Amino acid sequence: MQYMIESIGYVHGGRTDPTDDNWGQSRSTIELDPARFGPDALAGLDAFSHAEIIFLFDKVTQEKIETGARHPRGRQDWPLTGIFAQRGKNRPNRLGVTVCRILTVEGTCLEVEGLDAINGTPVIDVKPVMREFLPRGDVRQPVWVSELMAQYW
Repeated sequence: MQYMIESIGYVHGGRTDPTDDNWGQSRSTIELDPARFGPDALAGLDAFSHAEIIFLFDKVTQEKIETGARHPRGRQDWPLTGIFAQRGKNRPNRLGVTVCRILTVEGTCLEVEGLDAINGTPVIDVKPVMREFLPRGDVRQPVWVSELMAQYW
């Protein structure tokens, strides 16, 4: 099945290089497409502390897409892991999802902190983070994930 998704806006500012670590202090602005959205599209978002940003890894070329297993970050000491058991950018549909701190909402612009998307990245959707949508119960993960994420934020 194929589908078409149109971006709602773009990331402005923040980082220009998609390196793997130190995204926690990165600040950027998501600017909605003014031809499609007015300020009312973001009305009420400023009452939330965090937003979930869905974006497109548009710089990943088709030949770099992974569909099977790989060692995360090429580290042979980490297990061979399927693409759907990791959050790498070389995913089949190239979608990224990150929970960010909302700094300001002004007009059709949303300023966030901790978005691991680079300047110019197309944004697919913005959703408020609601406590009731957070995981219920304990969250578990393999030890290698904690090692991978140690310097990410």
